[in-house]
Amino acid sequence: MKQNAIAKAAEVIVANSARGKTGFGICTLSLIDEEGFPTASIMMPSRSEDINWITFGTMLDENRAKRAAKCNRASVCFGTAEHCINLVGEIEIITAADVKREMWYDGLSHHFTGSDDPNYCVLKFTTKRYKLFIDGEDIAGTV
Repeated sequence: MKQNAIAKAAEVIVANSARGKTGFGICTLSLIDEEGFPTASIMMPSRSEDINWITFGTMLDENRAKRAAKCNRASVCFGTAEHCINLVGEIEIITAADVKREMWYDGLSHHFTGSDDPNYCVLKFTTKRYKLFIDGEDIAGTV
């Protein structure tokens, strides 16, 4: 049952990413602010690999990247009435040109001139533990 829930959670994440089935999904990315408090942002994931990692496009000069640089602890949550996917882990800032190109999607063109925009970066969240409510069951574990 645990593997089924993890697989279903992975499907939800992929479907809610920019490169997923719908491309309209959003989730909440929580980071620690400069005063040590959690802050939440609504984000559209760029890509993911199951529940293992999720990437987001953002601006280097924006609070999310600044907060990730100071504290790499993060949480990501996807939720509807039918499910809640809560992931806890670490986040890193990636500025490598090949990764920026790979994670680029058309919706980012509203904020950047292209994948080579110097202010565009990728935040890569890597899951360490999870708590899932899928198909009426609560399941928790580590990756």
